[in-house]
Parts: sequence; C-alpha cells; structure tokens
Amino acid sequence: MNAENSRAISIKNLTKTYGKNRGVDDVTFDVNRGEIFGFLGPNGAGKSTTIRCLLGLIRPTGGSADVLGYDIVRDRREMMRHIGYMPSETQFYPSMKVSEVIRFAADVRGVDCREEAARLCELLKVDTGKRVEELSLGNRKKVGIVCAMQHKPELFIFDEPTSGLDPLIQAEFFELVKEYNSQGATCFLSSHVLSEIRKYCDRAAIIRDGRLIACDTIDNLAHTGAKFVRVESEDAKELTLEGMSNVVQKDGIVEFVYSGSMNVLMKALSGVDVKDLSIEEPSLEDVFMQYYD
Repeated sequence: MNAENSRAISIKNLTKTYGKNRGVDDVTFDVNRGEIFGFLGPNGAGKSTTIRCLLGLIRPTGGSADVLGYDIVRDRREMMRHIGYMPSETQFYPSMKVSEVIRFAADVRGVDCREEAARLCELLKVDTGKRVEELSLGNRKKVGIVCAMQHKPELFIFDEPTSGLDPLIQAEFFELVKEYNSQGATCFLSSHVLSEIRKYCDRAAIIRDGRLIACDTIDNLAHTGAKFVRVESEDAKELTLEGMSNVVQKDGIVEFVYSGSMNVLMKALSGVDVKDLSIEEPSLEDVFMQYYD
C-alpha cells in the first residue's frame, strides 16, 4: 500500500473563515488507516469546524482534504457512504420513534443494518419503542451511536461522543470502537477529555485558536521534558519564571508545571524560605494543558 492509500484522512493547509472570524487556519495533518486518532482542543478551538469541513457540511475557504481517497468537495456523495458520523449534538425528528430513526439512517445508505442495529441497541440499552422527544440527552446520544455504527463503515468520525453518557455506556462505546478498529476500521475522535485520548488513541493532533500546534504519538506528546513542581513556602507566591504554567496557589503552597532551566529554578528558590519541595514527572493532563496554554 503506497503512502497515499495508507491514509484515511489527509488535510493540507485547511482554512475556514466566517467573515472576520477565523474558524481554522492552515491546518495540515494525516490520519492513517486502521488507527484510533485523537483530535484534542478546548471548546471553541476549531475541532467541530474541521470535522464539518471534512464531511462537506461546510466548504473550506482554503486548502484541501481527502477522506478515504475522496475529495471532500467533489466526491462528497460517494465518500459519505463509507463514513459513520456522530455530531456533538444529536438532533432527530422529535415525533419519530427510535426504531424509525435507526431504520431511516440505514435506508438513506441503502443498507440492511437490522442485525447489527439490534446488537448495538442491546449492548447500549437503547429503548427503540420510545419517541425522540421522550429521550434524555444521554439516550439521544446512544441512538446517534447506533446510527453511526450500524452500517460498519470504514471510517468513524465522532465529535465529543461521550458527553452526556453515563460511565458504563462510555465504557461500552469504547469497547465497540476497539472492536470495529480490530476489524480494520479507522476512528477519528474529537474530544477534550484527556483520559479518553490517553487510553484509546494511537496518535493525536492538538488544535488551539484554530491552529494546529502539535501532532504526534501519545507517548511523544507526553514527553516534553517538563516537570511538576510543588513548593511549600509563604514566599513562593512571588515566583514568576519563564517556563511556568498551570500555576495553582493555596494555603502557602504553589504548584506548577515547569519547562525551563532547573538551574534557574533552584537559584530562584534559594532566595525564599522553602519548607518542602517536590519535583516529579507531570501527569498527562498537566502536559496537555501546557499545549492549551
């Protein structure tokens, strides 16, 4: 398989502006076939805009993207046959029964999904007899999962899929993702839940203020050389060093992630009355917050 065919998603200089407002700016990265890929960023960073461009729901202002070898603008109709998409907010016709929504989603693709839909509904505990207007947010999410997965697509695109789901259903959702992935499917997972990305993804891209700031394996993203520092001192609140981030001060204790020179840090601490000091590896959450900051 050549490099071109090995990519499920290939984005080149993707840009989308809304008048004077920027959605995403010059975003470039690839997603390999068969991987679970995380797309991280705080709310409003540009995750949903990128996904809507990939699906052809909005047209890019500049740049290009291919999904499963299809151009997102020219080949959108054929491309969508091979994708399972779940938006961050699932919307269905309120008066329709859940069974009708699921069947409608299958009919649109012209695929008989009854067997797989029944299996998914059992695993996710979906009540197919209820009407959409009777469902909670979490139950609407579950219907969205069934609609996205029932036709066993080559590529799943999930935008904040687990918000509103209880922990048991979240776990079941990721078991299904791993199952389809083991059968060759690719998963593109947008999230701001770092634990999900750490546990399930092979690689991740991080977007902030519409611009891509990192794209690498989870291990490489986590090893930045930064340290987590905890200082107990009444004077430590005066510390202001280049390389400090995620600073928390409380009851005479200052905690922060530090990516600067250790010599500079120790020299600064020598000038304060230190009662206790610890320097250790930061958590993945602390490391990723550095990218956000």
